[in-house]
Amino acid sequence: MTVTETTQGWEAELGSLLDELSSVQEELLAVLAIKREQLAQVDLPGLSQTQAREELLAERLKACQERRSDLIATARKAGLEGDSIGRLVNLAGSGSRGKLSEQAKTAAAKMRLLRHESLTNWVLAQRALLHVSQLIEIIATGGRLQPTYGESDSVHSCGALVNQEA
Repeated sequence: MTVTETTQGWEAELGSLLDELSSVQEELLAVLAIKREQLAQVDLPGLSQTQAREELLAERLKACQERRSDLIATARKAGLEGDSIGRLVNLAGSGSRGKLSEQAKTAAAKMRLLRHESLTNWVLAQRALLHVSQLIEIIATGGRLQPTYGESDSVHSCGALVNQEA
């Protein structure tokens, strides 16, 4: 196999990987948007179904990560020094470099958007958990505030700082 054939092989594989990554990212963005709506609406059956889709997409992302590692190892064996997809794109031939570069930039932008969407959903879930925690506390205490200082409710029964009766 000649150097040109080897180069074309990993460039084609790189393009295929970036296409698959883009597809997974698009699907994951759609799932995260659905999940955000389901969290806001407290749609537990819907969240259960969405979780299954998320797990499948996570497996596909893991497969992309493994392909990426294999591709970098293959490129190194071919004598190309690149420890990232971005560096491999820069080593590509001039015919495919522009397309691969655009795909890599798009994938990086989508990954930033995925991080943002994931963080948004995490914050929403944390707020819901805090709300449930506060509801449980209200139910457990009968809605009465527990004194922070002192041993009785006298501190909270009237305006102790303004109208101290004792």
